[in-house]
Amino acid sequence: MDQDGFLYYVEGFREDMEDYVDEMDSSQGLSLSTPEDVLNYVEEYGISSIRMWFTDMMGFLKSFSITPKELKGAFEEGMGFDGSSIEGYQRIQESDMVAVPIAPTAEVLPFRSGGSRTMRMFAEIRSPDGTPYAADPRLVLQRQLSRLEDHGYTNMYLGPEPEFFYFKSEKEPIILDQAGYFDINPVDIGDDIREVTVFALEAMGIPVEYHHAEVAPSQHEIDIRYQDALRMADSLQTHKYLVKEIARRCGVYATFMPKPLEGENGSGMHVHLSIFKNGTNAFYDQNDEHHLSVAAKQFIAGVLDHSRELAFVTNQWHNSYKRLVPGYEAPVYIAWAERNRSAAVRIPLYKPGKEVATRMELRFPDAACNPYFAFATMLAAGLDGVDRALSVPDPMTIDLYGITPIEREEMGIQALPHDLFEAVQVAEGSGFMKEVLGKDVHRKLVETKLNEVDEFRLNVSDLDLEKHLVL
Repeated sequence: MDQDGFLYYVEGFREDMEDYVDEMDSSQGLSLSTPEDVLNYVEEYGISSIRMWFTDMMGFLKSFSITPKELKGAFEEGMGFDGSSIEGYQRIQESDMVAVPIAPTAEVLPFRSGGSRTMRMFAEIRSPDGTPYAADPRLVLQRQLSRLEDHGYTNMYLGPEPEFFYFKSEKEPIILDQAGYFDINPVDIGDDIREVTVFALEAMGIPVEYHHAEVAPSQHEIDIRYQDALRMADSLQTHKYLVKEIARRCGVYATFMPKPLEGENGSGMHVHLSIFKNGTNAFYDQNDEHHLSVAAKQFIAGVLDHSRELAFVTNQWHNSYKRLVPGYEAPVYIAWAERNRSAAVRIPLYKPGKEVATRMELRFPDAACNPYFAFATMLAAGLDGVDRALSVPDPMTIDLYGITPIEREEMGIQALPHDLFEAVQVAEGSGFMKEVLGKDVHRKLVETKLNEVDEFRLNVSDLDLEKHLVL
């Protein structure tokens, strides 16, 4: 298909999707609160399939579908499934699990799926006796969020900036175009697919703040407007699903792989984070030179102190560490700054009258992470800094890439783990990570990631052959 035919196809898909969303009266998402609300909507709009979504330990969405006649029973008793077949869930001898749909998460998929009108809901995972399953990633985040009240806060707000690539197929990374940062069509062929994706996101109640072409060719970014942490984790899972599914329906392939192209910038996910108390930003202090409160500085200090441990979940793949190298705009060194983008934590420029926007930006995560684990550990690290009243070091005003390792050592600046093996080693001995994730999740993650390390260590790559076959 030539470019004109491709764009005509994409535009036709968008028009069909807009007609469908109007028909379902869901152009800005649903606002259903109770099981009764969901049951009534399903009946009124002729929903024929309900997808139950939950997340495995590695951050991959899992789904099964039920019919409307099963929905009432699902709300009352849940739907059983085999937990031993889900990564990080139960062992074979205790495999029975129950998924209970969460009514306020109900949204209609903005396109027909297999000819059906389809609703999706996130599910709470329980044991057969009805108790919440401690290893459910969603529950891991909820446990940490429950600690906010103990510290006098009410909300953690997050605004992630997930980056991704569009390729011509899933078999090899063939780019669609040579567009660069903020380029527009016709140079940026992916612009039309992004527009369709933004429409789909907002139709599912996920507000979009920005979207644009990124630095690398065929690389893109769609940013979700800041939300409460649990809702944001759900939204990010939905975002990744829609980016990939709409790309597929448009005849291309989308990937959140951190470093798919050698010699080009990788895909990260800068995360903007702030803590609030009853609508007031607890990070803001008008009298501070950086406009940061004492609590904000302690929170930042906690995140910096635990950054090497956080990398285990914020950058969880072997490939993640091919992005975290100097020279490709990826932060490697554990420091904070106001404008300096070479630091792991940046404080966006304060604008008078925008006190609510005072926040920290954690720059090293990538979107291939499990967002529930990533957000949970970020919060726990920050609260640990508050609990211990840690002092934040001086902000870095120099380019950290431009100084020598000896100079960094003299300045006391550590680096993130060099590779996945180092990240596993750091996390394996971390009592902090064990407490935040729970012993079972921590053990299983360490085991899984050590297996991944061995898989890549035992692989003979093309580079191995190129360098060493002549020996």
